[in-house]
Amino acid sequence: MKKAIVIGSGFGGLSIANKLQASGFEVTIFEKNDKVGGHAYQIIEKGYTFDMGPSLITAPEIIRSIFNFAGKKLENYVELIPLDPFYRVYFHDKTFIDYTGNSDRMIEQMKNFNQNDAKNYPTFIENSRKLYDAIITEGLGSTPFNRISTMLKFIPRAMKLKALNSAYKLTEKYFEDFRHRFLFSFHPLFIGGNPFRVPGIYLMISYLEKAGGVWFTRGGLYSLVKAFETIFIENGGKVFTNSPVQKIITENNVAKGVLVNGDFHPAEIVISNADVIYTYKHLLNGNSRKKWNDNKLDKAKVAMSSFLLYLGVKKQYPKLLHHTLILSPRYKELVEDIFDNKILPEDFSMYLHVPTRTDPSMAPENCESMYVLIPVANLQSGINWEQEKRIYANKIINYLEADFDLVGLRENIEVELMFTPKDFLEHRNSTFGSPWGLEPILTQSAYFRPHNRSEDVRNLYLVGAGTHPGAGLPGVMLSAEATFNLIKNDFKN
Repeated sequence: MKKAIVIGSGFGGLSIANKLQASGFEVTIFEKNDKVGGHAYQIIEKGYTFDMGPSLITAPEIIRSIFNFAGKKLENYVELIPLDPFYRVYFHDKTFIDYTGNSDRMIEQMKNFNQNDAKNYPTFIENSRKLYDAIITEGLGSTPFNRISTMLKFIPRAMKLKALNSAYKLTEKYFEDFRHRFLFSFHPLFIGGNPFRVPGIYLMISYLEKAGGVWFTRGGLYSLVKAFETIFIENGGKVFTNSPVQKIITENNVAKGVLVNGDFHPAEIVISNADVIYTYKHLLNGNSRKKWNDNKLDKAKVAMSSFLLYLGVKKQYPKLLHHTLILSPRYKELVEDIFDNKILPEDFSMYLHVPTRTDPSMAPENCESMYVLIPVANLQSGINWEQEKRIYANKIINYLEADFDLVGLRENIEVELMFTPKDFLEHRNSTFGSPWGLEPILTQSAYFRPHNRSEDVRNLYLVGAGTHPGAGLPGVMLSAEATFNLIKNDFKN
């Protein structure tokens, strides 16, 4: 049996580890933290359970296919719960839209704000479906873009679908009302992208959600992490936590294994699920990197970061759905402050995850478990989060209590935890504290992204947000599929 080592145990690492183990490789995962999950970590404090990162599932068929490949049935390990609506989005004027996959309900809500927009909704969704077909149905998301020819073949079709326009610009062609323009262009923010410059191809997420639904798992998304770990171990895989990889050992630019806590672990292949810039800059010798040298990596555009506030509250707030977005009056200007000006503006938009609306077991009885995510600039901003985090958390709580009418919020907080860009850097090795890695602009997508098979070191492969196709739960799992296809071809025997 050939040995494979996976560095990191996020969803991308767990996915590739399961596929390789089921294919006859002897696979070992090395994880730097005390339990698996990567960004999909979990905190339990005073009876409150918090998913630290991903909070929803889309495209469950991708997850199911990995379990099936491993000879397992997903439903035997986790309970999937459908969410409807997917999100409630509150706008600055106190209006809101319940974003759902039901076309009739969407059209009825949109009519309240703009009749023409409501009429254009089916056309928008049809265009989104065509983008979805290219990426998911026809498998471009799981196809390695390690040849420029693969990219060139797709460009004429992308141009026909206007998928090379920015996501927001493409949305403008269908909708006039600011609410609808936000509603159908914000999804790139979920993968660290700026809606005003990421390619319109990412608007396929609208149809992906509509076609496959938005789901949660009982016990939180970490129950899916544990399920992946369980089936991996059941099939003979090995997991070592508290085991940070210090170096990828190479010989004549061929990966030979890894150094962990001073010990060498040999392997025929090494797969990194760590941050891609961290992998190349800190785990490899600079002499072995011709393509992804320090100069090229230093010029790469890194995505935004986020400030996370985890609150365990002795009170419930029914106006908050499982997923709630609360928006600032500013959209483009706020995004520019975060991505380009790299400042901490006075206003903010926020995403709240309140899993107790769906699964009351995630908090004590009649209590609320919630996390608040605020998009912020990455650490290139120079913001001192040790000084700012307490002030910023107070500002968020004050806003929710006074402006959003969560009466009595502060006095009912039992648990309050914060996670800043600095924590992403220190706990996850995320370059500049960005959990999404490289910003998904056109010149850092597909062929122009670090390839699933390293261009610099033979038998080194990548999975996760930093390689093709990119971030997000479906994205990192598709990256594992693309990487697995390469390994399968490279190691035919």
